[in-house]
Formats: sequence, C-alpha cells, structure tokens
Amino acid sequence: MKEFSQIRSPELAAEGKLKIEWAKEHMPIMGEIDQEFADTKPFTGLKLAICLHLEAKTAYLAQVLRQGGAEVAISGSNPLSTQDDVAAALAESGVIVNAWHGCTAEEYHSLLRATAAIGPNLVIDDGGDLVHLLHSEMREYLPKIIGGCEETTTGLHRIRGLAARGQLEFPMIAVNDAYCKYLFDNRYGTGQSTWDGIMRTTNLVAAGKTVVVAGYGWCGRGVAQRAQGLGAHVVVTEVNPIRALEAVMDGFRVMPMEEAAGIGEIFVTLTGCKDVITKEHFSRMRDGAILANAGHFDVEISKPDLESLSVSCRVVRANIEEYRLHDGRKLYLLGEGRLVNLACADGHPVEIMDMSFGIQALSLEYLVHSGKELPKEVIEVPDDVDEKVARLKLNAEGIDIDTLSPEQVAYLSGEVG
Repeated sequence: MKEFSQIRSPELAAEGKLKIEWAKEHMPIMGEIDQEFADTKPFTGLKLAICLHLEAKTAYLAQVLRQGGAEVAISGSNPLSTQDDVAAALAESGVIVNAWHGCTAEEYHSLLRATAAIGPNLVIDDGGDLVHLLHSEMREYLPKIIGGCEETTTGLHRIRGLAARGQLEFPMIAVNDAYCKYLFDNRYGTGQSTWDGIMRTTNLVAAGKTVVVAGYGWCGRGVAQRAQGLGAHVVVTEVNPIRALEAVMDGFRVMPMEEAAGIGEIFVTLTGCKDVITKEHFSRMRDGAILANAGHFDVEISKPDLESLSVSCRVVRANIEEYRLHDGRKLYLLGEGRLVNLACADGHPVEIMDMSFGIQALSLEYLVHSGKELPKEVIEVPDDVDEKVARLKLNAEGIDIDTLSPEQVAYLSGEVG
C-alpha cells in the first residue's frame, strides 16, 4: 500500500478486492479498454486526480487508468458513498487513496486537498468540488493541467459558471452530456439505484403508494418510470413547462410541490437545485412521509427547515432519521439527505457504470492527444468516443446492427439527389 494513502480500514482490503473483482467481471467495455491501454500506455508520465464516488466500479476505473501509465490519486465525492473495504483494496493495488466513509466536512476537504496535491495533469470530477478547489485554494497546480472530465449535471452547472465568467483555466469534457451517459446512466442507472437505496433502507413496499418525483430531467424520468413499474402512483413536480408537459404525456400527474406535499408518501428530489422541499412543504406532509434525495448535494431537502420544525430527531434504522414535529407528525429522512442511491446502497448497476466510465477513460485519452489545442471551455464528448462505447456494449451483448452502404452515406450527406 502507498504510504501516503489516507484510509481508515486497511484490514478490509481482501473484502474490497472481491467487490472489485465482481465489478470487473461485469464491465466488458472497461475490460476492452484495459487491454488497449495496457498496450498503448496513453498516460505514461502523467498524473491523474480523481474525485468520484469511491466504490468497486470506480476502483476498477482507477486501476484501468493506472494500467494506462498514469499515477493516480483519488478521493470520494461524497462522505457517505466511500466504501472503506474498496478504498483499502485500491490503495493496496498502488493507487493513492484519500478517502474514508463518514468523513466530516473538514476531513472531506483535507482529503480532497491531498488528492489535488499530486499535481495533476488530468482530472476527473463528480460534482465540481475538485475543479473548484484547483481554481481557488490550489491555483499553483493549474499550469500543468491539460484538461479534465465532469461526471454530473450539478458539476457541469458549476463548471459552466466558471467558463461563463472567463475563469475556467483548462478544458473540461462534459461526460454527463454524452448520449451513452445521460440516456443510460442518468435514466436507467439512477432509476434503478435510487429505488434500490429506498427499498433496501426502508424495507417498505412501493406498490400502491403515492410517490412524488421532483424534477423530470433524465434522472427524474428514470425514477418516475421505475416507481410506476413498481406499482406506485406517481406525481411529478417541475419548473420547466416542456418537461412538465412531457411528464403529463408519459402518464404522470403534474402539480406544484405545495400541492403534492399533502398527498405524497415518498418524496424523491432530483433537480440539482436547492430548497426544493422546505418548511412550507414539511408543514403539509402526512405523518410518516419518507424523504429521499438523489441530487448530487444535500441541499434539495432543506435540513435546516426540517430541524426548525422538529422537537426531536433520532436514528430509527440504519440511514433513517426520524424527525418528530411539534404537532406529533413524524417525517423520515434517508441517508442524511445525501445521494440515496449511494448513501443507502451501492450506486448504479455495474453494467451501467461500465458505459459511463468507458466514456471517462476514452475522453481522458482524447485530452492527452488534443487537450493542448482545445479552448478553456466545457467541451462535448467527441462523437467517435460515444459511438465506440455503444459499439463495445453491443459487441459484449452479442448484438449486430446494420451499416450504411457508400451510396447511403453519400445520400445522407447530400452529395447526391
């Protein structure tokens, strides 16, 4: 194990290794990339700083990038999503790991600083914390950075803000916006893993309950669809009229949160914004309502408002806090209001993250070859990267598709009438 890794439970490495091996067995896209990088070594001599949810699938990504020649340092992007056994196994494999489960806000910041201190040439971020740190407290490392990749909608909001102010100091590839990311990861990954977290934690049935889904982006679509499939009555709240209309046409009831608050039994927030559920909504909720967040930061469900309305708070089951209100009603918050699919479960299915991390790995390779010529802006994932990941997935599933003839290509390009 690297002596400068900062982990909590090195004795758990054997358990973590088994988790990583399981993930590896079900990540054929990353397996192909791993073999390719072993031959080409695209990251030789380069240092890579990563801030991602540190569990088995992420660990395999870090190992593949190290296989490609990079020196890799990694921190968790959420205090509750790091798995200590996986962190121990990853550190033992030669990656510099600065993370442990349940770290305080101060520890989180310190661990992230330790990862940034590798002096990276490339970065991968989830939520924008690493990029923000490098643009504020640790600017001395900026000149060496070729570029990076951002995994999430929330992170891209923050990074696009930097770019709009002319403050972004290196190109960032919007991995979240790739077709193979948002169509599959955001929709199917979030849809399944969010309900995995809710059901595993509460041990309650979804069928017959009224579920309120706040936000009908790709993540919200996935959560609403899975709730419907589980037999729930689904209500969607939105601020975007087009998305609201889409939800209606997908068969869901749409109404303001103020109205939905009085009928919901399970609430899931997926907006990327703050104060989606606040004091006025808590005051209308029925006794026993369950609150879960699947947005990146723990600001969508206002915990300060919930605390101000409560006379007591206790943990009644692992990852469930019971807030008892002045009038005797009880509201239940899952995973401290953090990402429920990672705080209360194992995150997205392995096969889904195989595609997302395939895009991450190939986007980093693209940055090595082209990053110095790219503007200091948010860059879209190249189409050939997106399509390569899709083709690798189809090949892994044994699925063939048609190809265009030269005449068809000419016709579609407008070269012939």
